[in-house]
Amino acid sequence: MLFESISKDSLPSKSVIKELAALSKEFDLSYNIHLPIDIYLSDHDPSKRHNAVETIKRVIDLTLPLSPSASILHLPYNEDPGNEESVSLWQERIYQGFEQLSASGIGGELLSIETLTYQVEWIGAFIKDFNLSVCIDLGHLIMHGFDIKAVFNKYSEQTSIIHLHGVENGQDHRSLDRLSKKEMDHVIDILTGFMGVVSLEVFSFKDLDPSLKFLEQCWQRYE
Repeated sequence: MLFESISKDSLPSKSVIKELAALSKEFDLSYNIHLPIDIYLSDHDPSKRHNAVETIKRVIDLTLPLSPSASILHLPYNEDPGNEESVSLWQERIYQGFEQLSASGIGGELLSIETLTYQVEWIGAFIKDFNLSVCIDLGHLIMHGFDIKAVFNKYSEQTSIIHLHGVENGQDHRSLDRLSKKEMDHVIDILTGFMGVVSLEVFSFKDLDPSLKFLEQCWQRYE
């Protein structure tokens, strides 16, 4: 379940959450929550950082009845990655945000930080100090040239969920069959050693159907 927060009507009502919880029990469904991607714990504006904290708390409190497998948070970095001072200040702002979340009653065990465009070590201190879990987005890592097996091996114990999707011509969230055989072999190696949740993060049936078929074919070949 992916949320935005700009519109007041973008979040489901408590009655909708109750209905979703009932469907979960009836059909043995589980949910993972993607926290709004239009809020920023690292914003330069303190009021916007405060709004991010309040929004995260509101969504987590709202969706707790669903017993989500993960509540996934983006921590984007949109400045010069080679500017060490900029990176350090970004980290400081995020650290303060997690301190505020902790003070508001949102424990780290409720949050999973998604891998994005930068090296995972940039958020390593947050993961350790606030007992956060990790959402390893294999598609993001592949697109930005990171060693997915090295990342998984380092953070496997903290990983609660894996996002899986294809990458093609610099575009992510494509059908899984857009990955090369070598890339998919690495993906299958990772999945065979992972006992958590895997989410195929594609946004159309056109991409979902071939992704499921391709994943099954690759899995059978591995066996």
